[in-house]
Order: sequence, then structure tokens, then C-alpha cells
Amino acid sequence: LMRPLQGCRGRGVVVGTVTLCLAAGWALQTPGVVSLVVPQPNINATVAQNILLSVEYSCRGVATIEWKHVSSWGTTKIVEWKSGNYVNISTVYKDRVTTFENGSIQLLNVGMRDAGYYFITVTDEYGTNTYGTIIVNIYEIIYEDLHFVAVLFAFLAAVSAILICFMWLCNKSLHLFQKKTTHKLTASTTEEIELETIEC
Repeated sequence: LMRPLQGCRGRGVVVGTVTLCLAAGWALQTPGVVSLVVPQPNINATVAQNILLSVEYSCRGVATIEWKHVSSWGTTKIVEWKSGNYVNISTVYKDRVTTFENGSIQLLNVGMRDAGYYFITVTDEYGTNTYGTIIVNIYEIIYEDLHFVAVLFAFLAAVSAILICFMWLCNKSLHLFQKKTTHKLTASTTEEIELETIEC
């Protein structure tokens, strides 16, 4: 009775070991979980600034990363690349995009049309994918120079008003002076006429 039990036990250990090895091999071949972290889901920027759309992904094997921009003007594919392989940048973004190994991209010299939603898709070699979104708000630059121009304009307007008042006063004074001179001339002419009449 003891021998058959030992034989079964020996077969059980072999079968268990083979099963464990098959399970481990199957686990190694199954698609790995793709993870993606978006540390800053909202970005505020001003026109002509460079912005970094920062992400961090991890997956088993080679990943394909794709970025798209969605706004009121439509959907545009920005870039797609495989880690350690090709990079395919859209012609619209040709000189404005820098890609990074961790999946991040940098946009150079942003404009108002760059505002909107940025979607990243990370796909592993088994077809498993994950998604992330970053919202970008772009604001126009308000120059401090405009404040200077407004103050300068106000100052010049005040100086112009003072000069106009000064010219008006000068004109009035000149007019009064001319009136007095004319009155004196008239008085002296009248006196001369009277003197001539008396002498006669």
C-alpha cells in the first residue's frame, strides 16, 4: 500500500512543478498592465510661451505613444512614436514639438489656437492601451508697456491743455494791450487836433 502512495506523491510533485512552470510562463507572456500618470492635468500659459505636457508611462515591452489636440477648431494628431523607434510628427507641428522618452511632449511658441484638450494614448505591443488628458488654457499677454503708454498719453494731454490755456491767455493779453494802445493813440490824436484848433 505504501508504494502506490509514494508513486502518486511523486507524480503529484512533478505535475505541480510542471503546472507552476506553465503558469509562470503564461504570466510572463500575458499582456502587462499599461499605466499612465498625468501630474499636471491643467496648464495655464500665455501666448508665445513654451509649455511641457508632462506624463509618465510604464508598460512591459515596446509602447506606442500618440498625442492629439481637440479644440473648437477640430481634432489634430500632433505626434505618434514608438519608444526607441520612429517619431511621426504632424506637419502642422513639425518645428514646434519635442518628444521625450517618458511620453511627455513640449510645445514651443504657443498661440491662442493651442488652447484645448490634449489626449495621450499609450498602447503596448499586445494592444492594451491607456489614456490621459491635459487641459491647456492660453491667455493673451497684457504688456506693462500699455500702462506706460496710457500714463504718457494722459501726461501729454494735460500738457497740451495747459499750453492751449497759456496761448489763450497770451492772446487775450495781447488783445487787451492792443485795445489800450489804440485807445491811447486815439486820445493823443484828439489832443493834437484840439491843440491845433486852439493855436489857430
